[in-house]
Amino acid sequence: MIATLLRISRTSLRRDRVAQVMTYVLPVAFFSIFALVFGRPIAGGPESIRVAVADEDRSFASRALVAALETDPLLRVADSTVAGAAPSVPFDRARAEAYVRGGGAPVAVVLPAGWGATFPRLDGGGMPAEVLADVSDPIASRLVVGLLQRAAAKVLRGDGLAGAAAPAESPALVPTRTVDVMRPRGEDSRMISFYAAGIAVMFLLFSCAAAGGALLDEQDSGTLERVLNTSAGMNGLLLGKWIHITLLGVSQIVVMFVWGMLVFHLDLLHHLPGFLVMTLTTAAAAAAFGLVLAAAARSRQQLSGLSTVLILTMSALGGSMFPRFLMSEGMQKLGLVTFNAWALDGYIKVFWRQAPLVQLAPQVGVLLALTLVLLAVARLFARRWEAV
Repeated sequence: MIATLLRISRTSLRRDRVAQVMTYVLPVAFFSIFALVFGRPIAGGPESIRVAVADEDRSFASRALVAALETDPLLRVADSTVAGAAPSVPFDRARAEAYVRGGGAPVAVVLPAGWGATFPRLDGGGMPAEVLADVSDPIASRLVVGLLQRAAAKVLRGDGLAGAAAPAESPALVPTRTVDVMRPRGEDSRMISFYAAGIAVMFLLFSCAAAGGALLDEQDSGTLERVLNTSAGMNGLLLGKWIHITLLGVSQIVVMFVWGMLVFHLDLLHHLPGFLVMTLTTAAAAAAFGLVLAAAARSRQQLSGLSTVLILTMSALGGSMFPRFLMSEGMQKLGLVTFNAWALDGYIKVFWRQAPLVQLAPQVGVLLALTLVLLAVARLFARRWEAV
């Protein structure tokens, strides 16, 4: 009897592809993602950090330090032309800060005028260099400060500016002052906005998938067939469902952010236009995604398993579970295939980078395109109901 029950259970598992994926594939996928994020990179050593350097001193010492930074394998020194400046215009402090605020690099180093006259001061009393940091990447600014010291030691050894090599235990050949260029209005509610967006997007997908499952309930109850025989037809039915799920998604995100504003002092009111744009487009795309899952699934149970696998994987890769800036550059690019990444990038632009509405165009454009494509796919899958 036991052997018979085991055989039946194995047969059921073998026929249930979704259960197989959730049992074997999903745990391995999550392990791989976490290992790539928090473990050692597969290809070997650590990845380089992009940094903008503004040399306002233009002295022999500052040029030597910049040259040492450019040859450091852990750094990629950005060219000012990347920030939109003419080729003959180097970074100054204002351009470097705008470059960091715009997401071009997590860190910029500013060597102020007069810096070279105080270098080297082996007692750490020289003029400090400014490190302009986007603290969404908390590791980059600390690493750059350390690499500045290594570059300064290289300058001393190679050019003899101090007449002798730097002491091995010198604490600060280049004193630094780190400036958080992303702090808005003296408040630091940015991480609250990040986690609100990440959690909201992930649960929005679950809610839209569940709401789309109403099509399966209507199929089982016979309501779906009666609706298809009316003048609305399948197009009208899907449109009505999409509008309903979109409005449901908008209300869900609004509740999340209002709660964040009231309880955790999230600065929502100053970002309302961008928030509304991102919320409408995000909810619209998520609603279309929910309809695709519902139209593709054959039962509520299959819908639940399919949506769990897809949404959890997308959330892990797309940044809903942990920030994408903690991932390698390759993983960040891979995350762009997910719905979550584009939605979160838009919310980060609104709440973190204080970006104007026009800068949301890439994220809004992708989400609107996804909406149209997913609605078309849902309509294609829904043809099976018309054939019954």
